[in-house]
Amino acid sequence: MNKLFTTVTKVSLGVALAFAAVSCNQNAKTGNATTGDSIASASSSTAAKEEKIVYINSDTLSEKYEYFKDIRAKLEAKVKKAQSDLQSKGQAFQREVAEYQQKASTMSASDRQATEEKLARKQEELGRLDQNASASIQQDESTEFNNVYNTITEYLKKHAEDNGYTLVLTYSKSNPTVLYADSKLDITANVIDVLNKEYKDKKAKEKK
Repeated sequence: MNKLFTTVTKVSLGVALAFAAVSCNQNAKTGNATTGDSIASASSSTAAKEEKIVYINSDTLSEKYEYFKDIRAKLEAKVKKAQSDLQSKGQAFQREVAEYQQKASTMSASDRQATEEKLARKQEELGRLDQNASASIQQDESTEFNNVYNTITEYLKKHAEDNGYTLVLTYSKSNPTVLYADSKLDITANVIDVLNKEYKDKKAKEKK
């Protein structure tokens, strides 16, 4: 279960990678007299497109997006509960083993065999419970974070279309695929404000 908890933490840090791209068509033509004008026009067009590239800081998004924070807390609570339940059952099993070890010397051979078989079955059951709990949490983790990702992506698609962004990149200190980005291109704060408002409105409607 400790390994699973680490998995939840890693996913929390890496969520919210959102990309929205608009394809750029380039027509390459060879010419003589008008070559200079064509290059200048293409350069101007390319520069305009480059100015429409923005980025999201996924570290900040995961820290301040309320929907994501709620999902992370929900999953961590489920992990802790599963850990507590398994620990309780494991301690009870250890007590049974200790009790058997104390009485084994006074028990008949048939009683010892029957008790050992019972303890072996309980040990196997504990192993299955651990595996089932892990699988259940991993499934919930996948579903919940996919929902968060889809919510962010759908909003960014609309946001990019409304603002004429050519490309929306993601930046994270833990996964620095973008080594430098001008802070003027950072739209994280605006995106978080809108996403949190939409999430707050959604929660309010669900309570009615």
